[in-house]
Amino acid sequence: METADFLQTLDREGRLLAAAAEQAGTDAKVPACPAWQVRDLLGHTGAVHRWATAFVAEGCAEPRPIGDPPDLDGGELVAWYRDSHRRLVDTLSCAPAGLECWTFHPAPSPSPLAFWTRRQAHETTVHRYDAETARGGTASPVAADFAADGIDELLRGFHARSRSRVRTREPRVLRVRAVDAGPEAVWTVRLTAEAPPATVRAAPGAADAELSGPADQLYLALWNRAPVPQVTGDRSLATLWRETSGI
Repeated sequence: METADFLQTLDREGRLLAAAAEQAGTDAKVPACPAWQVRDLLGHTGAVHRWATAFVAEGCAEPRPIGDPPDLDGGELVAWYRDSHRRLVDTLSCAPAGLECWTFHPAPSPSPLAFWTRRQAHETTVHRYDAETARGGTASPVAADFAADGIDELLRGFHARSRSRVRTREPRVLRVRAVDAGPEAVWTVRLTAEAPPATVRAAPGAADAELSGPADQLYLALWNRAPVPQVTGDRSLATLWRETSGI
């Protein structure tokens, strides 16, 4: 996918998130995040949008903390979220291709601008799903190519960092396969006690377990928003993922 595709997705998903939150109301519970109500979801996602916007707008080369959301609720909080999202989309739209700024995980990306557009598109999509499940009814679909990209970012980005807690006492191999996203949508995840997971695309060889299914369902499952569509082999590795993979 190209940066322009991620930007278009980010724009759409943020608008869907705001609409679902408005319909649900800020008191509504978020099923995938039991400690959260919709107000927490809006506050978190809006704060992340503003945090990302600052790196891009200022070309900031050093990490900085995510700010606190404002003391708002109801319609005012939804409006603040919409403004946060719009600022992010507009900033990314106007940023130069040669932007230099801080990024925070090693997932392959051609530039900081591509990194932030991709990362915020996935951040917003997962939380749009949260808002829609809080509202109730059918959630908006996730395209297979985008979902496969999100699986790749999660496995080769977030869980390549030393802080990943997905570890095993003895070396194990977990395979992840999106069945509708082409032959390259297969990941081999090598787990040990000493290091974070090492993930490569489409590596041959046996695996102790495989998590598979349509890309959109697998994407939500790996973000712990839905059950894994299919598990073959050692089911304890699926349990390990669910219990330790939270970001």
